[in-house]
Formats: sequence, structure tokens, C-alpha cells
Amino acid sequence: MKNKFSLALAALIIFSLSLPVFVLPQGPGASGRPAGKQQPAGPATSRPRTRATGNAIPAISEDYNEALKIVEDNYIDGKKLNYNDVYKSSIMGMLRTLDPHSNYFDKEEFDELKTDQRSEYFGIGATIQNYSVGDSVDTYITATFHNAPAQRAGLRYGDRIDAVDGVAMHSKSSAEVRDKIRGPRGSNVKVTVTRASTGRVETVDIIRDAVPQPSVPDYYMIRPGVGYIDMTRGFNYDTAQGLQDALDALHQKGMNSLVLDLRGNPGGFLDKAIEVASAFLPAGQLVLTQKGRNGLNDRTYRSNNPNPDRTPLVILVNEYTASASEIVSGAMQDHDRAMIVGQTTFGKGLVQSIIPMDYGTGLTLTSAKYFTPSGRLIQRDYSEGGWYNYISRGGTLRAETTDMQGKPVGPPSKTDTGRPVYGGGGITPDEAVKPQLLTNQQVRLRDPIFFFSRDAANGRIPGLDKYKVDGGIQFDHDIETTDFPMNDAVFNAFKDYVAKDQNWKVFTPQLEKNRDFIEQQVRYQLATAAYGTVAALQVLTKDDPQIAKAVEMVPRARDLAMMAMRARLVQP
Repeated sequence: MKNKFSLALAALIIFSLSLPVFVLPQGPGASGRPAGKQQPAGPATSRPRTRATGNAIPAISEDYNEALKIVEDNYIDGKKLNYNDVYKSSIMGMLRTLDPHSNYFDKEEFDELKTDQRSEYFGIGATIQNYSVGDSVDTYITATFHNAPAQRAGLRYGDRIDAVDGVAMHSKSSAEVRDKIRGPRGSNVKVTVTRASTGRVETVDIIRDAVPQPSVPDYYMIRPGVGYIDMTRGFNYDTAQGLQDALDALHQKGMNSLVLDLRGNPGGFLDKAIEVASAFLPAGQLVLTQKGRNGLNDRTYRSNNPNPDRTPLVILVNEYTASASEIVSGAMQDHDRAMIVGQTTFGKGLVQSIIPMDYGTGLTLTSAKYFTPSGRLIQRDYSEGGWYNYISRGGTLRAETTDMQGKPVGPPSKTDTGRPVYGGGGITPDEAVKPQLLTNQQVRLRDPIFFFSRDAANGRIPGLDKYKVDGGIQFDHDIETTDFPMNDAVFNAFKDYVAKDQNWKVFTPQLEKNRDFIEQQVRYQLATAAYGTVAALQVLTKDDPQIAKAVEMVPRARDLAMMAMRARLVQP
């Protein structure tokens, strides 16, 4: 069975290099998933080696099986081999000699990949997070989703998850708890919680269901006339329609300029990237060129939109903006349709084909490279340093492609209005802005901030009765300045809260200089309790320096788009 498996795998990889199949631009972190369950496999059998001249596949297969047989016969724990791990590491080792983005997924991982693509998963529909008091680490409900099983079961902000199906969850990571809670649609899961409101321990029986994860989770007016669309989750089946719905709603609210947030967007479906770019580009404008092996998979993609949205556009990117989101950013920049603000993007210009395999496993295999309209290949060099170094460097440009100030060097391409742009290291923003990073002190303050907010939301902080959150989450709420305003009373109550707890009183000297951060985070936590995680992010985005710069850049984006339009009109 192993011989058949390895022979078929080698043949499949060689054959697939010459076939055009469904493509998925894969984000930078797609190959870092944990190993899944063991796949069916029997013991290896010894066979005489019969190398066929001019045919390397049987010889490779025989070498592999011979090595595995030696391991089984001679390794101290040879009878306890996990064949899933053996196969996976073998295949991954082979794929790593190709490029960083060709990847193998065991069944569990391939199922998760397909779940990500369909913008939903099966579970209870709640966000959870680890918080600690002293040495005790537990997982807490931070919000439920609208009409999800968790909401219908009455789970609330701050409820502590003690056990799942009778298995204790204390000291478990939130990822472990999440995996335990998720399961087949229609199946039951028993979640034991300590209620934040009463302290009572209750076991809730919940039937798992499909939980939507829209790739455009939120949009709102961030300033008068300035719309904001959150598109940070990836390019999935619902992305293009989600964008159009957001545009329609914001225009009804008086939007005359737009900030499109692609920070952290890891990529996704190529066709959805084409559709998103086409929403802003007139029919006939080039979105990207795709070039495959020996002319196979060579394709040109153009907008076919006769009535594109012409709202002045600023796009936010960072070092984790990758793949499909770089296609959109690159097309907008090359056509001078948008100003790009933030940090240089990841630099991933390879297209993967998704190839299902036996036992529910699958491959994503690089089958083409893509080029922006100006001809840029944005893929970063991966010939040196290994996979971990490639992934961990984020959007950092190679030294030989930048000058001492980190600006791109080398022959430039030109945008529609003649501006120089560079390839080989991601999309360089038109306006570079560093993110607002947390200090070590602020990271440590996250635990007392959560527990203070948890008590305030349940009416247990003296003097802050109006900050109590009554009832369930009010969904579809846009944050107002009157929602949970921060003032001296709130900050002084937090200082008293910290000073009275032995676990946190050490933070007292740090509080004054971190006041702005503390007040922002307390307001965010209370907004999460009242309005859910999606709406609560508005508390953070409205104080974001990169978003503030994007709003400032709107007039330049408008002028640039007008220049590009005039340039197209005078072309022969």
C-alpha cells in the first residue's frame, strides 16, 4: 500500500505541473498548521529494486519504501511509527525543495482549508480567549455571534469555560478549547461554564451548526463622508458580494471617499481578487498577467465592469498583506486608482493549484507566477535562508533590493501616470506608516483590564453602574462617542481595582503612563460585551494611526485617480 501511495504521489506531482487546475493564491502562513490524525497505512514490504532506464518514478518509490522498511526493522520504536507523520514529513521535505508555498495537507488540515474557503465552520459560534490570574490560565467567552448556537444557549461575555464534554479545559490554550468545541454539524457538545454574572457553574447542551465567517465582516463611516471597509480575513466565496453590499450601504450613508483595509489579509481565491479589483477598474483595464510552465496556465485577466465604483480610494496594507490582496493592491497602484498606505506587503507572487488526494488529503502546488499590470513580479526571493526564515521575515525586503533607507532600488516599472514602482519584494506603499505596537507593559496589562471590564459589565465596580451591560449583545451597532465614555471615574476605579489585588498591584506604577491604552482597552472590552467583537473593533480602528493617515491621504487619492483618468482619455 505504501509503494502504491508513494508511486502515485510522485506521478501526480510531475503530471500536475503540466495541467491547468483550479488556482488559489495561498497566504504566507498556510503551511504552519499542526499535524492531524493518522491516515490508514499498512507496514512497508521489501521489494527487489528494478530501476527502469529513463523512468525515475519507480526508483524513487523503491528508495523510499526501502528506507521506511529499514526504519521499521531497526529503529528502537519502529513498531510504533505514526505513518501520517512519516508521510507528511517526507512529502513536506520534497515540497520544500520547490518553493515555500507548495504544501501538503493531511485530512484534518485539508478539511480546515476547505472550511476557510467557504467562509463558515461548524461549531457553536463564539469568540474565546485565554486570560490569567496569577498562575491560573483559563479560557473565557468574549462574545457570541448573531443567531449562533452559543447565543441561543445564553452564553455571555466573561463566562469561563471549565469543561467540554466532561473534559477539563483549565490551563488549556484557547486553540485547544476551540478544537474541542468544534465538530460535525448537528452533533451535541456539552459546555460547562462558570457564569460571569452569578458565579454559578452550569453545563449547557448545545447543538453545533454552521457558523458564518464573512470575509467582509464590517463597514461603517469612519469620518463624515469617509467610508471604511474591513477586508482583513481573506478572499473567499463571499468576498466580492460582501464588498458590493458594503459599497452600496456606504453610498446610502453619504460616502464620498473610501478606506479599504487589507492589512493582515492572507490571500485566497484568485477569481475573487479579480472581481474585487474589477469593482474599481473600468472594463478593459488589466488586473494581472499569469504565467505558467512552458506557456501552460498563461492567462491575462482584465476588468469587465462597465460601471466601476469611482469613489476616491485609499488601501491599507502591512507586512502580512499577501497574495490575492497584493493582486488588488498592485492593480490599484499600477493604474493610479488608489493610494497605498501602511507597510510593504509580504511579497507573494506565486499561484497554487489545489489537488485533492487519497484519504481526504491534498496538495497546493505552485503552477504559475502572477505579474501586476505594470509587469512587476512581487514575489520575494526564497532561494536562501530556508522556509522558516522566509515566513518569519514577513514583508521585509531583501538587502540587495533596497537602499540604506529601505527604499526599493533597481529598474522601476511605471504606473499609468508614470510613477515609478518596484517588484521583487511586495507592494511598497505610497505613504509608509508604522503600526501602533504594544509595549511589554501593555501586553501584561491585558489580564487586569479584562477582569476589571468583566466585573464592570456585570455591575460589580462601585460607582460605574451605568457601565453595566444588561441583556444580550446588540448586533449591527455602530460605535458612538457616547458608548462607554472613558473619564477619571473609570480610570480611578481601575487603579483601585489593580491596587487591591495581590496578583496585579505590581502594575500600579505603570498605570499613569499607560492611561490612554488602558482606557481604550477597557472601552473595547465593554463594547465587546455589549455589541460583539465586530462592532467593538471600531473602538480600535478609529484611533489607529495608519487609518488616520489613510483619511489624510484621501485628497491625494482623488487627484491621482483624476490624473489617471485624463491620461487614459488622451491615449491614442
